Amino acid sequence: MLTRIPFLVRPMIMPNDDLLATCVRRVWPSEIELLLPALVPVLRETVNGGSPLGFVPPIMATQAREYWLSLRPELYAGSRVLLAAFAGRRVIGSGQLRFPTVPNGLHRAEVQKVFVSNPRRGRGIGRVLMAALHDAARQHGRNLLLLNTGRGGPAEQFYKRLGYREVGVVPGYTMGPSGERHDSTALYRQL
Repeated sequence: MLTRIPFLVRPMIMPNDDLLATCVRRVWPSEIELLLPALVPVLRETVNGGSPLGFVPPIMATQAREYWLSLRPELYAGSRVLLAAFAGRRVIGSGQLRFPTVPNGLHRAEVQKVFVSNPRRGRGIGRVLMAALHDAARQHGRNLLLLNTGRGGPAEQFYKRLGYREVGVVPGYTMGPSGERHDSTALYRQL
């Protein structure tokens, strides 16, 4: 059983994982470039494996690299937090919080781009990532979390099991590689 500790480091020992210690920690803007060799492949694997995360698959390594580097200004400004799950030195998942800076939105955050490497899914890593994101939100004084996800997919059920409630469905919110449109479910959770 995990104990509640600050979001900066949330260790876990995963069964049947060759005894690799896994932890979730904050990724600082100054280390993004150093972590690109670990971040780029796991993002590409996730997007190209069926979880688009706002991208249109397939994505190439250059597109994934540019995406990670594009986060630095918001990370430096403090309007975004990036967390990553590590197995040893390998990134196996990630999640983000984006903090609105408008005066009437200082109590909320948007959960974005939460994913776990395909071979590591179903082992509790996503739950620990979300718990760490919740901790980060609380530490930043945010108690209302919002997110959207593909309608009817496993991610929607995952978030609902964590206590997220459905706001509604936006028909045709995203487009796929052939121009097909997909519905999105908007969810929220009070911390």
